[in-house]
Amino acid sequence: MCKIIAIANQKGGVGKTTTAINLSSSLAYLNKKVLLIDMDPQGNCSRGMGVDISLISRNIYDVLLDRQDINKVIRKTMIKNLDLISPKLILANLDSAVNGKVNEPFYLLKNNLKKINKKYDYMIIDCPPSLGLLTINALCAANKVLIPVQCEYFALEAVAQILANISSIQNTYNQNLGIQGFLLTMYDSKTRLSVEIASQVRSLFKENTFLSMIPRNISIPESNAKGMPVTIYRPNSISSQAYISLAKELIDYEER
Repeated sequence: MCKIIAIANQKGGVGKTTTAINLSSSLAYLNKKVLLIDMDPQGNCSRGMGVDISLISRNIYDVLLDRQDINKVIRKTMIKNLDLISPKLILANLDSAVNGKVNEPFYLLKNNLKKINKKYDYMIIDCPPSLGLLTINALCAANKVLIPVQCEYFALEAVAQILANISSIQNTYNQNLGIQGFLLTMYDSKTRLSVEIASQVRSLFKENTFLSMIPRNISIPESNAKGMPVTIYRPNSISSQAYISLAKELIDYEER
């Protein structure tokens, strides 16, 4: 059975897109079939996979408006076992495009994912940094939500906000939505703040916090600039190994 995981946190700059790219590539490396769905109109997830969204024609916006078959917008990536669905900037206009025209606008993505012909082990959804229609669609389609938590100031305030929003989604649209876990990102063991934030998150959420932590490392922004996952750009870097560890942890949890 395919596991659908939304990567969400309405706070920007916490590592959502980086995690979507590198968790997907790590799962593919471990021989899992993965579909990465870029639901952010900026398309940074797609760019991080080497795809220029300004040059594509078939995209998730057309799928959500029933103008295109979702199977025709799935593209192969540079990585075996990893496919991608990309957006266009016009995806930001989805709210106005469906307002008053669609009976259940929060289930557009969920209904289309059911139409996918190819079998995947995981679908990873990269959400925009807000709780608008796009993120709600992702959370309504997902089985689980993975929450990146930046090891910096205001991290716990952002966690409180996303938890409140997830609770609202569970009560209103998707009662089966569960929390996959909290992922500590941009961790620096040399700074007191990182250590304190990590300790607080683990204390508050215990078994819901991944053991794997994503370190602050130059390899990640460099790999984003190159348009490839860090697992491909620098497979032996500590960042790459951290994401491989996260993928293994995720698989082990699912196979218990």
